[in-house]
Amino acid sequence: MDYQRVFAQAIDRLHAEGRYRVFIDILRNKGAFPNARCFAGHNGPKPITVWCSNDYLAMGQHPDVIGAMEEALHDVGAGSGGTRNIGGNTHYHIDLETELADLHGKEGALLFTSGYVSNDATLTTMGKVLPGCIIFSDELNHASMIAGIRNSGCEKQVWRHNDLEHLEELLAAADPEAPKLIAFESVYSMDGDVAPIHAICDLADKYNALTYLDEVHAVGMYGPRGGGISDRDGAAHRLTIIEGTLAKAIGVMGGYIAADRTIIDVIRSYAPGFIFTTSLSPVLVAGALASVRHLKASSAEREGQQAAAAMLKALFAGAGLPVMASTTHIVPLMVGDPVKAKKISDILLAEYGVYVQPINYPTVPRGTERLRFTPGPSHTEAMMHELTQALVEIWDRMEMRIAA
Repeated sequence: MDYQRVFAQAIDRLHAEGRYRVFIDILRNKGAFPNARCFAGHNGPKPITVWCSNDYLAMGQHPDVIGAMEEALHDVGAGSGGTRNIGGNTHYHIDLETELADLHGKEGALLFTSGYVSNDATLTTMGKVLPGCIIFSDELNHASMIAGIRNSGCEKQVWRHNDLEHLEELLAAADPEAPKLIAFESVYSMDGDVAPIHAICDLADKYNALTYLDEVHAVGMYGPRGGGISDRDGAAHRLTIIEGTLAKAIGVMGGYIAADRTIIDVIRSYAPGFIFTTSLSPVLVAGALASVRHLKASSAEREGQQAAAAMLKALFAGAGLPVMASTTHIVPLMVGDPVKAKKISDILLAEYGVYVQPINYPTVPRGTERLRFTPGPSHTEAMMHELTQALVEIWDRMEMRIAA
């Protein structure tokens, strides 16, 4: 076996398909987001504007968050020292879990090192502790949810995206005595659409199913206290498990679930992805704690972000650019070709100082490659006009269609 040849061929396939991923070498400018410095392809740092960050509300730059992290660093040091069971459980972790449980109106919460791990570990464990469980998964669910369902070893039924009739067909055809879990997201981050949470809960009630809602792209963004779409729609109390992240709108790092005390205890006690992983650094937990508390009390960041997203969508549409319909903070611009998407991204960075990554397969289906913009409260109207003008020029240069 020529191992190096196999590895080289795997990378060559990605290049040939136009979806080889390049990590951009940047540093954000503290307190001045979305301004950053790029070190790729030129001598020294070049000023750029970041348009694709998942730090949707720039809370990673907020003085309260940075201050809390600095205080924790000088109070307890850098790392946690171990797993939650062996040395890695701190008062910061307990406080944050209490705040997150309150945010979602649940009895308890449990922290993980990332949103991916929280999905994988929780869904794997739920499937294993419920004998004969059937998990009903929306076809656009995140890779981490798909991994957790696969690792659970239980039966999986995939229902067409947000198609309630198809979901009910599958539920009605299933063994009425079998345990059932419906897994779905609130905001689907590549298209920017929203799940009908109450209607899904109605079906769960009708067919005696549990529900699992991924709120990672909505936590902090929606609802009077930032509890997500389930908070905005008054549906949190109807959901069995709500999963979220601390790495997007919260602006730090980590993942979590919120549920009743017994379910939290089951996941805490049985999930290998929780049990055998060193806990989050208390420095990170302190920052996330400050961010959650701030966003519970302040809607200014949410309102600023929504206004920015609405303006950018309007500018793109007014310029004839192929902006996809979205009711959320996500602003996707359809390209439909991986090579062109990468080229547009490269031109924006090299010539206009605009950083937005192309989104290609397997994140989205082939033929739906796009640029995904996430305007935030710190993106100015002038930045949006400059971005729109740049895109129109590039579309014209590449002889791509612009609507009349």
